[in-house]
Amino acid sequence: MFKKILIANRGEIVVRVIRACHELGIAAVAVYSDADRAALHVRKADEAYRLGPAPASESYLKIETILDVAKKCRADAIHPGYGFLSENAKFARACAEAGVKFIGPSAASMEMMGSKTRARQNMEKAGIPFVPGTSRGLESPEQALQVADKIGYPIMLKAAAGGGGKGMRLVHTAGELKAALEAAQSEAQRSFGDSEVYIEKAIVNPRHIEMQVLADEHGNTVYLGERECSIQRRHQKVVEEAPSPIVDADMRRRMGEVAVRVAKAANYANAGTIEFLVDQQKNFYFLEMNTRLQVEHPVTELVTGLDLVHLQIHIAAGQKLPFKQEDVQLRGHAIECRIYAEDPENNYFPSPGKIVTLAEPAGPGIRLDGGIYEGWTVPIDYDPLLAKLVGYGADRSQATMRLERALGEYFVGGIQTNAGLFRRILKDADFQAGRLDTGYLDRLLKSSSEKIEPASSKEIAAIGAGIFAALETESAATRNDSGKPSKSEWTKTARAEALHS
Repeated sequence: MFKKILIANRGEIVVRVIRACHELGIAAVAVYSDADRAALHVRKADEAYRLGPAPASESYLKIETILDVAKKCRADAIHPGYGFLSENAKFARACAEAGVKFIGPSAASMEMMGSKTRARQNMEKAGIPFVPGTSRGLESPEQALQVADKIGYPIMLKAAAGGGGKGMRLVHTAGELKAALEAAQSEAQRSFGDSEVYIEKAIVNPRHIEMQVLADEHGNTVYLGERECSIQRRHQKVVEEAPSPIVDADMRRRMGEVAVRVAKAANYANAGTIEFLVDQQKNFYFLEMNTRLQVEHPVTELVTGLDLVHLQIHIAAGQKLPFKQEDVQLRGHAIECRIYAEDPENNYFPSPGKIVTLAEPAGPGIRLDGGIYEGWTVPIDYDPLLAKLVGYGADRSQATMRLERALGEYFVGGIQTNAGLFRRILKDADFQAGRLDTGYLDRLLKSSSEKIEPASSKEIAAIGAGIFAALETESAATRNDSGKPSKSEWTKTARAEALHS
């Protein structure tokens, strides 16, 4: 087993991996940019090293600098988290050449699945069902028109190297296609340094369902059930749950078997996710493979009772999977919402700033994977994810009720968050009935001109207390000459009453 692991990332995922390392008796090393010098992941680590200035290109994306740190601190392995370098084959190869174990798939597997067009070509050879379209980049607008006419509108243009909605365009008619193709290619080049764009048949009102797979380095591969990820905004997942409301045992088995075939076709090892689009008739089509740990992995952990980060580390250390497919059992239901520093009144744009008050939920069935603390300043330089709040219950109804209760207990003062959005979702009749697809959230937001529900009196009191807390000075930390409580003491009392009354 490894003695020391460096986590080449930032935020809540680093805190999550640090905890797993400590549970396994492994020292954890953090890295940070100047913007993250006081971040929670730095505080939690056994060692922490500066990478460079705030821009990711000068810090978290600098492969040579990260490997220099790994050499300096004598790390045995590197966990990439998700985002940044987690799906970078060049990084995985550089780790191998430096003699540091990359906790993830091989560079070859990553390259095979990292390009959507290469992945489609390989899945075509393996007989995997995927959405009709091209398996290679489009060479001209004329070719795009020919393909679109053949498969029928609407169609989707997608960046081959893309993700997160970048380089994607939905096209309804031939007249829109040329301009959309140029825009998609331009955005793909800016975002990924690769202008390759391919075409896919747009499935009307699809569900986005993914299957978690695990594979060791001895040829054993299993699937751990599905996650429903249809609630999305700007092609980014917002709410995830396991299991899916529409997947029964037979469909789960069939999707799982296809997911295992995909992983084996890529000679894959470690944790990975196979993403599918599912149409209204419950036909499923391979979409892509994410060659890393997913943001939403906690819901799978809760319903399977397995620790995916522990298993990632054991697999990377050369150990065999400690169970077989028939040993995997799903119990209960879990729903995750991603808490972002976003301003609902400003089209959910990032809302960086100082967290002056923080009240975090707890209680039965609640899990909070966070990377923040009271007094910390959320930087503007990175993805604004603050935490992942998960409700778990014996069934979907109980999980929903617990998550709704936890959202009522959760408060971040000093910045805006999207917590109110989740209260709307959980109370919505379509959500409660499991009537979901990738257009669900857009419909919900457009269905009413009603704004996100206003802050409660408790929240307003907490905000007031937080403002006083932010204005505290060291000179007010002691009692004044009259013997009356200082502003500092009053603030602490007021804040406690506001949060717990």
